Amino acid sequence: MANSLVLGDIQLKADVLVIGGGPAGTWAAITAASKGAKVILADKGYCGSSGATAPSGTGVWYVKPDARLRDEAKASRYEMGGRLAEHRWMDRVLDRTFANMNWLGEVGYPFPRDDQGELYKKGLQGPEYMRLMRKLVKKAGVKIMDHSPVLELLVDEHGVGGASGVHIQTNEKWTVQAGAVVIATGGCAFLSKALGCNVLTGDGYLLAAETGAELSGMEFSNAYAISPTFSSVTKTAYYSYANFYYEDGTPVEGAGSKRGRSIIARKLLEGRQVYAKLDQAPQDIQQLLRINQTNFFLPFDRKGINPFTDLFPVTLRLEGTVRGTGGIRIVDESCATSVPGLYAAGDAATRELICGGFTGGGSHNAAWAMSSGSFAGEGAAAYVKKLGPHAAERTLRSASSAQHATAIDQTGGLSTANKTEEIIHAVQDEVAPYDKNLFRSAGNLQASLQRLDELWKEQRNRAVIEPSSLGMKSREAMAMTATARWMYNSALARTETRGMHKREDYKSLDENQHYRLVSGGLDHIWVKPEAVQEQALVKEGEAV
Repeated sequence: MANSLVLGDIQLKADVLVIGGGPAGTWAAITAASKGAKVILADKGYCGSSGATAPSGTGVWYVKPDARLRDEAKASRYEMGGRLAEHRWMDRVLDRTFANMNWLGEVGYPFPRDDQGELYKKGLQGPEYMRLMRKLVKKAGVKIMDHSPVLELLVDEHGVGGASGVHIQTNEKWTVQAGAVVIATGGCAFLSKALGCNVLTGDGYLLAAETGAELSGMEFSNAYAISPTFSSVTKTAYYSYANFYYEDGTPVEGAGSKRGRSIIARKLLEGRQVYAKLDQAPQDIQQLLRINQTNFFLPFDRKGINPFTDLFPVTLRLEGTVRGTGGIRIVDESCATSVPGLYAAGDAATRELICGGFTGGGSHNAAWAMSSGSFAGEGAAAYVKKLGPHAAERTLRSASSAQHATAIDQTGGLSTANKTEEIIHAVQDEVAPYDKNLFRSAGNLQASLQRLDELWKEQRNRAVIEPSSLGMKSREAMAMTATARWMYNSALARTETRGMHKREDYKSLDENQHYRLVSGGLDHIWVKPEAVQEQALVKEGEAV
């Protein structure tokens, strides 16, 4: 049963509330403001420096409007993604990304020049990019609320109408009533310590599902990235220059192939340590690699390791839906969800529309963040205009699946924190192991779901302590638990191997399962197929 609305210390009104301050959120805020909307952006961290993009460089799916180049770009990951992407969405994202990247250059992003003297726009340096985006958000007149995680969405019979949260530095509870809400909270990496990902705990998925929104592609959530054992940096592209070895220098056969991560995972499961060396990187580009990804090399420099000549131990770090493709289901070109007034963008939304069941990290994800953010900002602003002048003056209630606690129990705070940590570790025990999540089977999935369902029941009626950081951590634990349940129920329903979803008991692709899997629910998870909205992309000379 939904809770009655508990007003906060800070009460604000806006046309559009954007939740999340990464690329998708900032693009949504800027675009909505450009359409005349009054916008507030609430970020769990500090808008401009938190999230997966801010500390790293990223490739961008930037392709000039040339028919041949665009066709090649659309085909590049189509087969790997299980033929679940759609032409019209790929075209829309390529068009909008091209325009947005050009605009970034016009407003001050320092694109470098290539060997031909042209601006190189196929990549962005996260610190410079997000510093500029924060500046542009403020210039657009958007109010930024940093360190202000959302704890609940607010709803009435007409749909979503705002959100409440806490400012974790002051413990002040805040409430924003808004005509429309854009969820741009990123994906879920399950607190795996992947660089920039520890604010990405699936919060937006839970918020959306509590209002009745659906998710899609949650089986495509078992992304693991290669990382040194002593580092949180997961820039997998650099390992295209690597060979992999055992400690005695013997090569790990096949580890450098497209199946490399699976081979590395199996060796690690056997208890064998795998080592890497970037010994395929030509001497003349090694300095350029250092310049492009400075933070990749910092952990090596601190340890006195030259990764181009020295062996270093590697592991696979879970990135879940951050490098996966599943997320909140969107129902039209404005990135609206099925719940009126609620929009989704970036990693919080499904990326199946442009890359099916596989994505390699940056590139498509970066393009999707800026384009879907723009689409959602436009859509939210247009929706509010249709609502009229009283859009932010509604009688709202909480959509949260947890109960309220308006006062902090000083005696129970420590025990609550310890219990929350126990739950988080229990969820990680089900999603982090390679033999449960990367190599899936019906027996393991069912066993994990039994444990995850018990964890959900345990949390279902526990109070969220507000206003405090404990309340935020409690919601993170709930979101991680819910995310894992949608993931594994979807994985159990897809009895084949497609995209990054790998079933040990169904090792081949099944043409009869060429559909998406939509999921939802809280206490009882449901999963159902949804048809891809157009025919598969075919290669020249190939029959449909």
